[in-house]
Amino acid sequence: MRKKKLLTILLFFIWIFSFSQKNIKSIQLKPLGQNNFSTIVPLGNTLQLTFDDLDADQKEYSYMVEHMDSDWKPSNISTSLYITGFNQNSILEYENSFNTFKNYTNYRVQIPNSNTRITKSGNYLISILDEYENIVFTRRFTYYESKALVGVRVIRGRNTTAENQQQTVQFTVNYNANEIRNPSQEIKTIILQNNNWETAIFDLNPQFFKNNQLVYKYYDKSNFWSGNEYLNFDNKQIRNSTVQIARVEKKDIYQTYLYPQEPRKNKPYTYFPDINGQFVIRTIEANNPDTEADYAMVHFSLNTDEISNKEIYVYGAFNDFQTTSENKMEFNSETKKYEISILLKQGFYNYTFVTKGENELVNPTEINGSFYQTENEYTVLVYYKAFGENFQRVLGVGTGFINQQ
Repeated sequence: MRKKKLLTILLFFIWIFSFSQKNIKSIQLKPLGQNNFSTIVPLGNTLQLTFDDLDADQKEYSYMVEHMDSDWKPSNISTSLYITGFNQNSILEYENSFNTFKNYTNYRVQIPNSNTRITKSGNYLISILDEYENIVFTRRFTYYESKALVGVRVIRGRNTTAENQQQTVQFTVNYNANEIRNPSQEIKTIILQNNNWETAIFDLNPQFFKNNQLVYKYYDKSNFWSGNEYLNFDNKQIRNSTVQIARVEKKDIYQTYLYPQEPRKNKPYTYFPDINGQFVIRTIEANNPDTEADYAMVHFSLNTDEISNKEIYVYGAFNDFQTTSENKMEFNSETKKYEISILLKQGFYNYTFVTKGENELVNPTEINGSFYQTENEYTVLVYYKAFGENFQRVLGVGTGFINQQ
C-alpha cells in the first residue's frame, strides 16, 4: 500500500512538471547585445537568458549554474573553484506583457552578474528552478580562453558513396609547449556542426605531432551529413500574409497558416540564407519585443505520403532541437498532409522537418536531403586537463565554413 501511494505521488509530480513545461515558451540564451546565437563565448562575456511564462502570474524562479566536463557530466568540483559569489540565485528581472492578446510574463537573467561571476573556462549548465526547486528547463553554454590557436578547414566529403552529401572538417591546434607538456593525454577536441551537441564528434586523436602543433587531417572520422538549408517564416507583422505565410485569421489569438512544404530530398540544392535553425523575437508594431510581441498559433503542414514506422517533427531552436509531443506532426488522411499547430511568439523563425524511427535516432536528411553545398558552421573546441587537475578548461575555439569553390 505504501509503495502504491509513493508511486501515485511520484506520478503526480511528473504530471505537474510536464504540465508546467507547456507554459514555458520562447527560451533563448545568447550573447548580450550581439547579432550572434552561439553560446560558446570568451570567458568574461555576458550571456542573457530570456523566457516567457504563459501563466502570467509572476512566479518565483531562480537559476543554478554548474561546471560540466566535456561530455556534459557534472565535474563535481567545489563551486568556489569556478564561481565568485553564488551559483544559485533568484531571477529578479521580470515584466508582464503589454497590449497582447496572449498574456505572459517575460523573465531575464544575465550571466555573469553581480551575484554570480564565473572565473574558469569550460562547459556550464544553467538550470531554471521553480519555487520548489524543481528543474523547469536547462541550457548549455561554454566559456573559452585564447591560449590555443585553432585553424579549421571544411571540405567536400571524400567518401565516394556520400561525397555529394557530406562535409569533412580538418583542423590544427597550436599550443604553448611550456604549459602543455603531454598534449596527447591532456588535450581533447570536440567538433560541432551549427553548435548542435547532439551530432558532435568526440575524442579524435591527432594524426601528426609537429612543433607545438597537433594535426587532425581525417577524411572519414570527421565527416558530417551536410543536410539542407532551413526553411523560415517571419510574422513580425502578425496580421499580414507574406511569401511564407498563406493567411492569417483572428480568433482568440492570431492563427498563422504557413504554405504547405514539399520534401526536398530529391530536388536540386537551392541556396538561400538561413540562421542555422535559430529564431529572433521581433515585431514592427511595438517598441519592446520582449513584452509587446504577441503569440500566434502557427500551423505547419508537409505534403507527403504517410511514412510507416516513422514519426515526423517540426524542428528548430525554438524547441531546443528536441522531439516531443508538442512538435510531433500527425498525418491528416483528408488533406493527405502531415500537420501540426505550435504556439509561437512573433518573430523570424528557422525550422525544418526531421524523422524519428523505432531506434529513436533523429534523421534530418530523410525529408530534406543532404547536399555538400549547404552552408553549415563548424566549431572545434580544445579542452585541456592538466596533470593533477580535476576539471577541464577550454583553451581555444576555431570556426570554419564549407568552401564551395
